Amino acid sequence: MDSMDPRLAQAGVKLLRSGKVRDIYAWQDEIWLVASDRISAYDVIMPTPIPGKGKILTALSRHWFTLTENLCPNHVLGYDLPREADLPGFEGRLTRARRCEIFPVECVARGYLAGSGWEEYRERGTVGGHAAPKGLRESERLPEPLFTPARKNDHGHDENLTPPEARAALGDARYEELRGLTLRLYTWAAAHAAQRGILLADTKLEFGREAETGRVLLADEIFTPDSSRFWPADGYQPGGPQPSFDKQYLRDYLKALTTWNRTAPGPELPPEVVQNTRAKYLEALERLTQ
Repeated sequence: MDSMDPRLAQAGVKLLRSGKVRDIYAWQDEIWLVASDRISAYDVIMPTPIPGKGKILTALSRHWFTLTENLCPNHVLGYDLPREADLPGFEGRLTRARRCEIFPVECVARGYLAGSGWEEYRERGTVGGHAAPKGLRESERLPEPLFTPARKNDHGHDENLTPPEARAALGDARYEELRGLTLRLYTWAAAHAAQRGILLADTKLEFGREAETGRVLLADEIFTPDSSRFWPADGYQPGGPQPSFDKQYLRDYLKALTTWNRTAPGPELPPEVVQNTRAKYLEALERLTQ
């Protein structure tokens, strides 16, 4: 929704900032997260939206937040607009949330060797600063899930942190707390997804501290195709990239382009790429929520 839309002011809703995918608003003492149809790759927002993507992400996060609230409290207050807010563009995209101070790291759990974890392993034989066995192949399952946090950057790629660097950013006690929560949530979600024929290769979570109570809350989005790698279990074969239900399809398309150097502005996406990307997100929603 346009930040100049008069209905926002009439409802007392104020735009705080726009991210790559979500627009963040304040309403009374709540924070509102509204998922758009924007899609980014290589930290660049594409000029072509994926129709309905924001509603798919919101529905999937809603599913996971409900299932995991016994494992970790979360920031969700609800998903419905208050009666006084005439904002139809928010319907199906809105998460109303408690205010909390987000910790300055992305909490990443890796169960398989992919993405920047694979790149680091090839270069240094480590994954997120953790020693790893020799001879692992791309996409191979790790002996045990690893906590590999990253420092959030407003511009450019997130910066992967070694355990000592993450401890310095968070403090030892908070590091151990977030590590335990991240691995507990990942392990549970990976088992849940496996029962539906999907491998959860890795995921990125965010946590914050509620100002009033000091509680640690799970925040932002969880286990969506934007924040996780989902692979079909029946086609899994380590030794190279895997088919996926996330935006890896888009990354692969962009990687093959010789006319784009991974800097803004991004290229317009052809209809086939838009349709196939949407289909992968929708299949993830349907399979994971069955």
